[in-house]
Amino acid sequence: MDQALHPISCDNISFTGANGNVLCGSVWQGLGSETRTVLLLHGGGQTRHSWQGTAEMLARRGWRSISVDQRGHGESDWVEDGDYSFQAYARDVCSIARQIKQNHGQLPVLIGASLGGLAGLRAAALDDGCLSALVLVDITPFVKADGVERILGFMAENAEAGFATLEAASDAIAAYLPHRPKPASLSGLAKNLRQDADGRYRWHWDPRFLDSRRSPDEHASEARQQLGELARQLSIPTLLVRGRESELVGEDEARRFLELVPHARMTDVSGARHMVAGDRNDVFTDAVVEFLSAL
Repeated sequence: MDQALHPISCDNISFTGANGNVLCGSVWQGLGSETRTVLLLHGGGQTRHSWQGTAEMLARRGWRSISVDQRGHGESDWVEDGDYSFQAYARDVCSIARQIKQNHGQLPVLIGASLGGLAGLRAAALDDGCLSALVLVDITPFVKADGVERILGFMAENAEAGFATLEAASDAIAAYLPHRPKPASLSGLAKNLRQDADGRYRWHWDPRFLDSRRSPDEHASEARQQLGELARQLSIPTLLVRGRESELVGEDEARRFLELVPHARMTDVSGARHMVAGDRNDVFTDAVVEFLSAL
């Protein structure tokens, strides 16, 4: 892949999900460059804007970068039936990938953080021709249960009451992520919140999403076993990027994944926890560029 940096453009884009639901996104692409396509999917409770730094750099390297708000998140539709299962997210991935293939004549590489990664893993199993490669960002079929509970606890803590100000939301995040410096501007945070009619700011996702994550079968051993079997079926090029201080994917979880997917590569990002791209975006993006360049 040409390593020259290209000027880029960014435009809004939308896709139709598996249930006819509208999925809103952004597309960055280099001007006048030959492009292949990457599809960036955020983690649970986030929005497509979490990928901006990575999407911009990939576009400058010659890749068309499409970042999408997953169902129930950001500007995308809240689905009427409240189906926020991993299977539903995977079906959306298959639908998006087909539309990308129709529009650009190529299958995308999926880069998925947490929820986005599991959606990609399931999509590759549902339709083994919908993705050309897969990057799992600090997620495998095997995770630390206490780490999952900590994340869900943070998401639930202010989900109903919300925050009086953006500054109050920023303080809550800083307390949860004390290792990360507080941003000088709140403009990025504002994209992850919505201001409701009562004037309070709440996370920009359907509250029913959290209900589905807490359902008993979501983290049952049977579900993990099924995810493991899906991983074993992966045949496309695969990269696992792990935060070395991750609260979800430790060395044991990564080792178990690599045993199931022996052709997969892994990169450890020091100084990063579960939100790898947010903690060390420069190192993360370099690892992704190296992987993409070898495809």
